[in-house]
Amino acid sequence: MTDQTEAPPWPVWKLALLLYPLSAGAVAVNIFMLALLGRWLGLPELSPVTSVMVGLVLGVPATWATGRWVRGLMDTADGRR
Repeated sequence: MTDQTEAPPWPVWKLALLLYPLSAGAVAVNIFMLALLGRWLGLPELSPVTSVMVGLVLGVPATWATGRWVRGLMDTADGRR
């Protein structure tokens, strides 16, 4: 008979590292779309490159929140919560 031990759960920082490209890209697209709406309201436009740069910076807290959310989902699915 083999001893089947559970693998330790992934920490949030590993999940965040894995999810950073997706989260930063989503933030960049949303920033660009908000800038397009802002232009309709008379605000200055934002270039795609600037949107990507802002997305890279604001992607860090967004990724951390996404990692915590995914960790909670994984804990729920494993019955740890």
